[in-house]
Order: sequence, then C-alpha cells, then structure tokens
Amino acid sequence: MSGGASMTPVPITTAAMARAHVRAVVLEQWNSPSRRATETAVIDLLLVVSELAANAVRHGGGLVGVEATPTPEGVRLAVHDNSDVVPAAAFGSGGLPPVHLGNGYGWPLIIRLARDITIERRPEGGKTISVLVPLQTMP
Repeated sequence: MSGGASMTPVPITTAAMARAHVRAVVLEQWNSPSRRATETAVIDLLLVVSELAANAVRHGGGLVGVEATPTPEGVRLAVHDNSDVVPAAAFGSGGLPPVHLGNGYGWPLIIRLARDITIERRPEGGKTISVLVPLQTMP
C-alpha cells in the first residue's frame, strides 16, 4: 500500500459516489509532481468502477463499499456487495457477447482494462471483487 490510503471501506452506495471517490484518490493520492495519470487512463479506471458498482447494485444485492488503494502501477479497487454469488463471467475470456440483449458488456470491459481480478467471500456475508487498474502516465 502506498500514498497513505486507508483500507477501511468507504460507505458508498451508488456508482456516481464510487466514481467521485476513486477520481479523488487519483487526484489527491496517486498523482504527484513527478507522475500524473492521463485522462484516458482515468476514464478507463472510472469505466471499471462504474461496471463493478453497477454489477453490485444490479446483481450483488447492493453496493456496500468501495476501496481505492494507489499502487505504483495504478489503483487497486475493492468493491463490496451483499451477494455470495461469484459471477462466472469474471473469469471469462473478455470477449464480447455474440448478441446484445441489454447487458453482457460489463465483465468483458473489466477483463480488458483491469488485472489481478480476485473474488473473495466476506466473513459477514457478501463478497469483495478486487482488481488492479493500471494507469498510464503523461510524458
């Protein structure tokens, strides 16, 4: 862990709150005078945040909290929800679904933009999905 980030989950219950929190972590803790994330990298990070948060709300019984921990490579996200169900798509190829039926693009997007995807059940119930989203820096 670097940048003095706390491991205590922030009580966040919407995708918009999650995006605002993660953007603040990048601006206040990851960026520095010698390193600054590109806007494209931040957009990619926020897409992953949006998808994980939306999945927690839609399929995980509600978004319980979000952690964003700066690392030398980028930001490690941990998204907590209320469901013990592990999404099978999380370990897929990242390929897009052959037919769009209103959903199905979230996990392929997460797989393409994130690394080190882990899913762990929480002792108090529910699960935590953790990913590392690398950040490109400005030259």
